[in-house]
Amino acid sequence: MSGHSKWANIKHKKARTDEKKGKIFTKVAKEIIIAAREGGGDPEGNARLKAVIQKAKSVNMPNENIVRAIKRGTGEIGGSNIEEFAYEGYGPGGVALMVAIMTDNRNRTAADIRHLFSKYGGNMGEAGCVSWMFKKKGLMTVSREELAMDAEDFMLLAIEAGAEDVREDSGVLEVITAPEDFEAVKENLEKEGIRFDSAELSMVPENSVEVNDAETARKVLKLVDILEDHDDVQEVYANFSIPDDIMEKVQL
Repeated sequence: MSGHSKWANIKHKKARTDEKKGKIFTKVAKEIIIAAREGGGDPEGNARLKAVIQKAKSVNMPNENIVRAIKRGTGEIGGSNIEEFAYEGYGPGGVALMVAIMTDNRNRTAADIRHLFSKYGGNMGEAGCVSWMFKKKGLMTVSREELAMDAEDFMLLAIEAGAEDVREDSGVLEVITAPEDFEAVKENLEKEGIRFDSAELSMVPENSVEVNDAETARKVLKLVDILEDHDDVQEVYANFSIPDDIMEKVQL
């Protein structure tokens, strides 16, 4: 789940679970295939591919898997008939959801995602119904506890490196960049010794819906979790915020 710093930690706990299930390699391979298909197989000339390869290495994806996926994307071997698009809708409490899809069977995936929205208290909508609430941004997160400097100094450093904004929520610092500045800002900060918990291009909500009761929060998180677990779902972007006192009542 992406789009809000507080949920980056939840997302990465989820990623580790997916790795145990063997799903994360399949999802990352799809990203590599599409990135190579769109921008070529050389990561030095393809920023998206470079970022995905870094992601693949961070989850210990074998190098031969990475090379095979690149070759599928460039057409050297078959199997790159994967489409990339998004489904949109609303979850419990009026939360806006964008579901990033990569699939080789659009009809099957559409039926599956519509069913999951309906079963877990949401409604899948038409294209464009919520996408206007999100902007594509570079998004990097780091725990305040892991910083070797004061948070205020880090914020200043990030702005000087070219970030648009830096936010803090529940001990997580979130660096926002323009998409075209993402790699440069990331590299500049890494040269200063910063190691990010997550770093990716994301759909960041311009405003958030605050979920103020534990039952609705539980339903929202359940829907996001179920959607993320689907084989054809790469990311779930949402615009909700759950206050700490409500979050404490929610059993994840």
